[in-house]
Amino acid sequence: MIIEKKFEDLILNVSSRAALSAKYLVGKKDKIAADKAAVDTMRSQLNKIDMNGEIVIGEGELDEAPMLFIGEKVGTSNGPFLDIAVDPLEGTNFAANNLPGALAVIAVASQNNLFNAPETYMNKISANVREKGIVDLDFSVKKNIYNLCEYKNKKPNNTTVCLLERPRHKKIIEELKKLGVNLKLITDGDVSGALLVTDEKYNVDLFMGIGGGPEGVLAASALDSFSCFFQGRFIFDKDKDKKRANEMGIKDLNKKYQLNEIISGDSVFCATGITTGDLVSGIEILDNEFISETLITHKSTGLKKIIKKKQNI
Repeated sequence: MIIEKKFEDLILNVSSRAALSAKYLVGKKDKIAADKAAVDTMRSQLNKIDMNGEIVIGEGELDEAPMLFIGEKVGTSNGPFLDIAVDPLEGTNFAANNLPGALAVIAVASQNNLFNAPETYMNKISANVREKGIVDLDFSVKKNIYNLCEYKNKKPNNTTVCLLERPRHKKIIEELKKLGVNLKLITDGDVSGALLVTDEKYNVDLFMGIGGGPEGVLAASALDSFSCFFQGRFIFDKDKDKKRANEMGIKDLNKKYQLNEIISGDSVFCATGITTGDLVSGIEILDNEFISETLITHKSTGLKKIIKKKQNI
């Protein structure tokens, strides 16, 4: 099923309005309140759209924050049946502390075309390569870097890898340093981190490491429109996570998912800046208007661009 072009504006409105609501709480040191503001606005805006929407990727459990919960129905119940993935406030700490990179993120796909991801961690890798076998989750760090350098005709010291700065990545970071690779370490926000491979202007060649599973699916929906490479493997190291996965129909807990197994068919993705970061600029509030900047993709129309928009508050 092709998603109608009108949904580009509709979904952009959802993410920009959620971003605006969170903007009012930027720097207030309360990530839960900022997240709730974005969630409440996103839900309200989704319920105005003529569609039969279902949340297949909710948010909040890992952050103990309010949720647009998995299975929640949104929309007017008139219109196409759509799967919806949300992260109303990606980078809650960024918003709470007025740091760069907070986003409001949403992806919409045809029904049954968006992977129903549990709220657990995922080992993931993304790169702007078209061929298989260049980078892979199962390759060593060294092999991934050497293969990518050969593919891009670069040397390691001209190659940049983005990953979350976490103790769990200590070994990977040490290996990358030995190879002479440039590091871009981020403290949060691995949706935007994975998307930095989409354009040379961001100067990121590879994104890798362990982050949120739902964030991986959201990033994959945008990477699909850019024809980029993505793989993800969920990490189920707790009994409750394994039980949840089984309940969601995941039988092989060690499966390595290719991009087309995570997102298939048509999709619309929007990431609106709340605070200015690498990907997009943050919300600017004027007297009775606000200016938003959104990375939007729509696979069937070929849309993949950053849209700056002025709207009434």
